[in-house]
Amino acid sequence: MSTGWIIALIVIVAALVLVAVAVLGLRSRGGGLGGTSLKRRFGPEYDRAVARHDGDAKAAERELAGRLERHGDLRERPLEPAQRQQFEARWTAAQERFVDSPQEAVGEADRLLAELAAARGFPEGGQYEEQLAALSVHHADHVHGYRRVHRVARTPVEGAGNGAATEEMREAMVEARALFEDLVAPSRQDTRTGTGDRAGRNDAPARSGGRAHLPMAFGRRHPKGS
Repeated sequence: MSTGWIIALIVIVAALVLVAVAVLGLRSRGGGLGGTSLKRRFGPEYDRAVARHDGDAKAAERELAGRLERHGDLRERPLEPAQRQQFEARWTAAQERFVDSPQEAVGEADRLLAELAAARGFPEGGQYEEQLAALSVHHADHVHGYRRVHRVARTPVEGAGNGAATEEMREAMVEARALFEDLVAPSRQDTRTGTGDRAGRNDAPARSGGRAHLPMAFGRRHPKGS
């Protein structure tokens, strides 16, 4: 075999190796993740996706892998101390408003989560489905709270004056608060850049474990008429 043919074969083999490496790289970012890896990554979101696909785990895994492919590389932006304070004050006000106007409070919580997520670098709230998908990749344990409060805010609960309807809205607010606390707390990335340290010293309420001490009375009080 001539030297030219040997060189050509080496080039072809090298090209095939590069293609194989590229394919494996894409799969490692989500497309080729197995069900076990996806279930570990998404936790409760995995089960919800399977339920939405009527028990078809493969279809659910394709959906989740697609979310990971689109949003896995997203890096959350840090909040400035003043931003963090403003978001916390607005959430506290929404919780207090719930006592007299639960539907309005739920609507404000929905808007607030959309704005907070956008401030942290997720897709804008006007792209709700894409914003939700991105949040599910990075906050899988609590993203359902946003989904639930958004649904209640967009579809007023039937019989909003009765106790059962009010309780549904209250539970949606409580569940959504877990995601709010995740998003408003300084992340590891914030701490590395120093933003979280500044926020934690004098500019924000006292924290424990990275979570704000938000009013807990909301979880025990029921609106008038409930």
